[in-house]
Amino acid sequence: MDLQTLLKVAHVVGAAVLLGTGAGIAFFMLMAHRARDPALIAHTASIVVLADTVFTASAVVLQPMTGAALAHLAGYPLLSGWIGLSLVLYVVTGLCWLPVVWIQLRLRDLARQAVATGAPLPGQYFRLFRLWFLLGFPAFAAVLGIVWLMVAKPNL
Repeated sequence: MDLQTLLKVAHVVGAAVLLGTGAGIAFFMLMAHRARDPALIAHTASIVVLADTVFTASAVVLQPMTGAALAHLAGYPLLSGWIGLSLVLYVVTGLCWLPVVWIQLRLRDLARQAVATGAPLPGQYFRLFRLWFLLGFPAFAAVLGIVWLMVAKPNL
């Protein structure tokens, strides 16, 4: 297997990891939230934080590296056209993802505290969950846009 093919495979797998982990995390967090069970939420949020650390963070680091190498090999300029737009969308995704990671940690901690004290989930939990949920829309849309740009390679 040549270098370009290896980079393409790594880049596509990275995109799949970003898209799949994001969708999976959103699904499991939403299902746990709907149950309103602090113990279930605390457990699910703990797994979500781990998944974000292991899978999402790894892909976040590798995607621009493999993408830049592929662009270089193909002779595409990095900061213009569809690649430039995909980088803008990548930044948008990151600007949504970073607070989401912090929110997931807080949701986990608030749920753990509710379990430890036998109290219901506090109002702060529900406010943070709404923000977490809302930040997911632009992040997910941006990742879908990046995948589309990567596949279609429109002449911009």
